[in-house]
Amino acid sequence: MKSTLLLIAVILLFSACSYKEIQIEDELNYPQSPKTYINNLQEITLDQNTLSKEFIKKFYSPWDLSSLKYPKDEAMWGETYAKREIFLENHRVAQKEWFKKLTDNSNFDKYNSVLKKAITTKNCDFRVMPTNSNFFYNPSVAGEGYPFDYNQNSRVKINTPVMVSHFSKDKAWAFVQANYVLGWVRVDNLYFVNEKEIEEFKNQELYVIKKEGYQSFDINLVEELKVGTFFPKVEDKFLVATNNGFKKVSLKEETITPFPLKFNSSNIVELLNEFIGEPYGWGGLNNHRDCSSFTQDFFTPFGLYLNRNSKAQTFGHKYLDVSKLNDKEKKEFIVKNGTPFLTLVYLSGHIMLYIGTFNNEPLVMHNMWGVRTWRSLFSQGRKVVGKTVITTLEPGIELESAKNSTILKRVKGIVLLNEKAQK
Repeated sequence: MKSTLLLIAVILLFSACSYKEIQIEDELNYPQSPKTYINNLQEITLDQNTLSKEFIKKFYSPWDLSSLKYPKDEAMWGETYAKREIFLENHRVAQKEWFKKLTDNSNFDKYNSVLKKAITTKNCDFRVMPTNSNFFYNPSVAGEGYPFDYNQNSRVKINTPVMVSHFSKDKAWAFVQANYVLGWVRVDNLYFVNEKEIEEFKNQELYVIKKEGYQSFDINLVEELKVGTFFPKVEDKFLVATNNGFKKVSLKEETITPFPLKFNSSNIVELLNEFIGEPYGWGGLNNHRDCSSFTQDFFTPFGLYLNRNSKAQTFGHKYLDVSKLNDKEKKEFIVKNGTPFLTLVYLSGHIMLYIGTFNNEPLVMHNMWGVRTWRSLFSQGRKVVGKTVITTLEPGIELESAKNSTILKRVKGIVLLNEKAQK
């Protein structure tokens, strides 16, 4: 018996020692250092002064609202999940009675009745419905289950202005609108501001986080600061919202910069280094990013405003349709018309940053969950990548089961961020 246990232990030990991460070939064939590709940067002049003023106006826009701008039936869209087969954390189907209680607690009869101005005191989740419970489609289906929690609308950073519509019946949640998203936020993640505090916050020079990491403000106030987080500067201190009001704190000089950060090669590389290799986080799950929060947060310090999800990021700037082109034509079109580090590549449900060519191959940087594969003629699978990577437009094409469903085949268009949308 002892010898058998010893043999098992030895096998496990050598198995652990010999473990090697399985990667797609793009990760091995193309350097994962953004600096490698910065020579692709073209001499483009951005009007960052105008862009950043527009950004600041949008950032503070919830405090200028007289009511939430969405009709009540649109704000209530999360209740449609009650009509679907939803699996909870235990992989069991949510019962209709459970949804009925949740819907009742949402208290939408009181929509736009409170209208209080507030600010987030933590990096916090905006939930589709007022619960911490996860909503999954069938976890046995490829691309469903963890981490795809459909009750997760977005992750919003500390110090973000919001407008409160109303509270849940149990008073634990507030339904709020930020500058790019609305949803349910736990009340203990908010501080309600008065007009004097708003003026103090708005009238200071804005600084923005450019290097990520945990920051301890005092023994009871610690936060993981993410690129794109704003702090007004007061003399040599910065204002941070807490549950007891605004606090003046010190921040490490190397982590923060005046807004906007100059759009140049050194700053582009510095920011992209903060994102490369970051674990995938659907809707900001676990304080990580998905595809559109990567692109959004990358451009935020430069003062270029992007909406939150992939489809929405195709609006506001010049969009060029490539959906009718074949794979070769798409590549040629992107190289000819795209501007490295200022062009997004879009397909349904995903968005990527075009960074130019390497060995004549167009490359993108993106936070991706995985490569679509086919287990059989009618059954999909996934080759999980689960992080921010630099790839071709055909990551995983070396996999026999993936070559007919590459990203390139599904690319619909590109977004030229240095050009405004045509009216």
